[in-house]
Amino acid sequence: MTQSFHPYLLDRRWRVARNVVWAVLGVVMLAFFRTQILEHGKYQLQSETNRLRPIPLPAPRGIITDRNGKVLAENVPGYTVSLLPAGEDSLRAALARLAPVVKLDRAGVERVLVRFRRAPYLPVTVLPNAKFDVVAALEERRLVLPGLLIQPEPKRHYPDSGLIAHLVGYVGEVTETERGQRRWAAVRLGGLVGKDGLEREYDDSLRGADGVRFVEVSALGHVVREAGAASTLRPAPGKALRTTIDLDLQRYVAQIFPAGRRGALLALNPNTGETLALYSAPGFDPNAFVGGVDPDYWRRLSESESHPLMDRTIQASYPPGSTWKLAVAAIALKRGLVTFRSRMPIPCRGGLQYGNRFFRCWSPGGHGELTLTDAIAQSCDVYFYQLGLKVGLTSLLEEAGAWGFRARTGIDLPGEVLPKFPAGTDYYDRFYGPRRWTSAVTLNLAIGQGENAQTLVNMVRFYQMLASDGRARTPYLVHPLANSSMSLDLTPDQLAGLRQALINVVERGTARGARRYDSTLTIAGKTGTAQNPHGPAHGWFIGFAPADKPEIVVGAIVEFAREGPYVAPLVTRVIARYLGGDTTVASNLRLVLPTDTAPHPMQVLPGPPEQDTTVTDTTTMPPDTTRATPPPRNR
Repeated sequence: MTQSFHPYLLDRRWRVARNVVWAVLGVVMLAFFRTQILEHGKYQLQSETNRLRPIPLPAPRGIITDRNGKVLAENVPGYTVSLLPAGEDSLRAALARLAPVVKLDRAGVERVLVRFRRAPYLPVTVLPNAKFDVVAALEERRLVLPGLLIQPEPKRHYPDSGLIAHLVGYVGEVTETERGQRRWAAVRLGGLVGKDGLEREYDDSLRGADGVRFVEVSALGHVVREAGAASTLRPAPGKALRTTIDLDLQRYVAQIFPAGRRGALLALNPNTGETLALYSAPGFDPNAFVGGVDPDYWRRLSESESHPLMDRTIQASYPPGSTWKLAVAAIALKRGLVTFRSRMPIPCRGGLQYGNRFFRCWSPGGHGELTLTDAIAQSCDVYFYQLGLKVGLTSLLEEAGAWGFRARTGIDLPGEVLPKFPAGTDYYDRFYGPRRWTSAVTLNLAIGQGENAQTLVNMVRFYQMLASDGRARTPYLVHPLANSSMSLDLTPDQLAGLRQALINVVERGTARGARRYDSTLTIAGKTGTAQNPHGPAHGWFIGFAPADKPEIVVGAIVEFAREGPYVAPLVTRVIARYLGGDTTVASNLRLVLPTDTAPHPMQVLPGPPEQDTTVTDTTTMPPDTTRATPPPRNR
């Protein structure tokens, strides 16, 4: 029996099949339309992303120059070796091939892997500062090193190296912690930022903006084409930085600074606050940090007892010694307690009996009866013991706070520490206990010892006020800062009298030996000897010239120098060099300070040595504060 279909049923089935086919075709067409037309950009970007890899183009950092345009920090050509891995396994294999050529040890391989895990879609840096012979060797092996990228990049260079290290600082790879801060949030992984000094302080303008170029890679991550794969965004160079530093003066300071000694020197223009020289010893080589510091070198720096990474001009605090006596004298003059002809009731006979304690003067034979002017010139401790008692502890603390001895100067460098000075008598109540201390603490404070530790920059700012019109100018290196309203509030006659007393210090007082280096300039200054319970005393000298119309103020601190007068020739030579005075006497002679075994091997005979010596059973002197630590609790 033959089965037959009604024509109507056949027609119906054909229509259903046709509709199904059209529906399928419509879905396919819609899919193609969405992919090719509506989402064309999305899939093209995905394709380009898979095919093209972005390569950052670091921006050249802005150059840093001195006041005369001489280069402090510049950029030189360099090479960076990177890899474009398809995965961690391929990266390990590539590093195994690279290791014999670039001398990559196990720790170096691990550092590369850490970089890769942080940003797996970016080129991973293997050698941030490759030498040319290494680059040439790698180019010969390019065929067996898939994903190899060798890119010329600007590298930071410091022509004067260690002598400007603390001033300029150095650069290094941004850390995860830094990228978490708003200031460096936009810096790419592996990008360079300033780590210290001016490089850090002005990093925002020095850094510039990185560019980007693209290379074409295969599915396995091999570089197919390096040029012309896509448009390149050029980097924007950083802005140049012109400082107030006089590089010739800075070099001269480094030349004559006592060899092997720790300390610092700071020179300012007293009328503007411009920093002319800033030197800290010992130093380090900032070029060693370019491209990543060698772990052994970093270990030596960080573990050294001399703390070469610390800027002793702003990050170390010391008892100011007799340089502080000018502050006590200025306070007494301001309050109308004395004049320059005032004498103390008890003449100096080598010390002062106060209660049941005897406070010594640095001169065992004593100075006799002195006026204030002569007491400053001879740095007589007995006179200033009595002057401190006359001023009173409360007034001494109040005026010191008003004159900035508890505050930072605000110099445009990172890391300036706070000086240490009591804010009030409650300080002694906290550390000694109520009624467990006496006014004997005033005697130590009056000669720059006791609970008093100042930075070099802070003490130089005080002498800047003495050298000018009594108003403070904030020290600066690049841009003038808003000057504070801080003033000594002394009359012109009082300022002139203090300057004359400081002239007497150099002409016939404790620093008269410094005159042998230059006899043509009238220099005003003050020596200081700061007791140090950890070794020989530290030596201070702060001076300015010409004394009648100062153009430069220079302060220096030399650790373990034993006595302040030994530091005075260092400062006077720097002043003479800057002002063009007579520097022919021993012009090529480096200063040699006393050593622990030979107390006075000086080439220049100084004036009579001063030493602030007090009985310390009531007040513990601040320790050696070269670690920038606060004084311990007094016992």
